Amino acid sequence: MKNNKPQMARREFLENCTRKLPGFFLLFSSLNTANILAANENDDYDHSAHEYAMGVSIHKCIGCGRCADACKRENKVPREGHYYRTWIERYIIPADGEAIVDSPDGGIHGFPEVKTGGDVLRSFFVPKLCNHCANAPCVQVCPVGATYSTEDGVVLVDDTYCVGCRYCIQACPYGARYLHPEKHVADKCTFCYHRITKGLLPACVEVCPTQARIFGEIGKRSSPLNRFARFNDITVLKPALNTKPKVYYAGADGEVR
Repeated sequence: MKNNKPQMARREFLENCTRKLPGFFLLFSSLNTANILAANENDDYDHSAHEYAMGVSIHKCIGCGRCADACKRENKVPREGHYYRTWIERYIIPADGEAIVDSPDGGIHGFPEVKTGGDVLRSFFVPKLCNHCANAPCVQVCPVGATYSTEDGVVLVDDTYCVGCRYCIQACPYGARYLHPEKHVADKCTFCYHRITKGLLPACVEVCPTQARIFGEIGKRSSPLNRFARFNDITVLKPALNTKPKVYYAGADGEVR
């Protein structure tokens, strides 16, 4: 159990620094990186030898919600409320009008029938998660260096440094972060970092019954992502933002946002 007194002292300290020392946050950010990485490192794991990413095949996703449920179980994401590290969105494209997008309870319990009152051209499901951007806005705005990019291409949050300011939540263009209701720190998808550094797949990938999610490494011929990229026209979400996402979608058209 965390001691609340040090947390409050740290918050007060940072607030004072914000007023008195504008350059403090930059210095603080540069000092804590080594400690954060050490907390996640395994003895036999070489961070420099990997660069992780995920592929998503929209054509294969059936909206079963098993990925979102497995993520909550594996990562102890709060069950109540709108807290998700990954979720499923349903897109319904009517013949007339704009696309209808919904995600009841993150898609964990499936999707109820929706009556549009007209003809439907098509419908499909889109898994969403943190895009682990190479040029991540959340990393740039974090005032204390709690959000950082690892050497192997994963964006993580160190909750021992996070002060719950919500800057990263506001900066994320993919809506992939939330404030943990108990810890009061930013939380999001980690690609199940505790699993992949041991050679395991992320929980969402492991339970997908249709293999709609593909996890692997960039630039390795043996990686499943290499085959995924060869046989599909892939794109990323919101490419104009230049965040350089590392979640690649196959089958995403202009309706997906």
